[in-house]
Amino acid sequence: MAEPEGLPVRPTITVFEASPDRGRGLARDMRVRWALEEVGLVYDVRRVSFEAMKEPAHLALNPFGQIPTYEEGSLALFETGSIILHIAQNHAGLLPSDADGRARAITWMFAAVSTVEPPIVEWASFFLFERDQSGYAARLPMLLDRIRVRLGQLSSHMGEADWLDGGFSAADIMMVHVLRRLGSSGLLDEYPGLAAYIARAEARPAYQRAFADQLAVFVDSQS
Repeated sequence: MAEPEGLPVRPTITVFEASPDRGRGLARDMRVRWALEEVGLVYDVRRVSFEAMKEPAHLALNPFGQIPTYEEGSLALFETGSIILHIAQNHAGLLPSDADGRARAITWMFAAVSTVEPPIVEWASFFLFERDQSGYAARLPMLLDRIRVRLGQLSSHMGEADWLDGGFSAADIMMVHVLRRLGSSGLLDEYPGLAAYIARAEARPAYQRAFADQLAVFVDSQS
């Protein structure tokens, strides 16, 4: 049934049918959920199995067969940075009001996924898929040191600041979610300022609502 004329279209996001991270909030739909909660936007969720992610209906939304996707009327988006930027540009609260501040926040969104995340993903993939292979112990220190370089640079930039640039923004959603992937590595213990940054973000009510909703999907899939 179509929405009554004049009412905003409720967006729909796709998520894993059964969370592969066991509800720890690491799946990338968590970023989008968090952004939607921050701006107070009601949304629908469509659960997608791994098999369905490779079928034509989902590939029409994301050609790479991944989640999340975002549908709003005739608009379909994929890639969390793009989705969150769209939300932030159309709803107050996630980007600064001044042009220079907005540009800096968007720059930090790109930095989160283009500069900070790649070495973290490389380490995570290596840990998951190659830790039983010969050469693992020799290569691991190199991968961790690559992450340390980025964490040190980020920590130096932030100093004593609460957020990346001025007030909380979409950039912090992206960066905090990227950093949370290191929770099992022990690396964040070396950077107490970044650990405190993550804790501040996780204490936000919008984050807690998004996390609870993401966890509920996992719990439901186990019942």
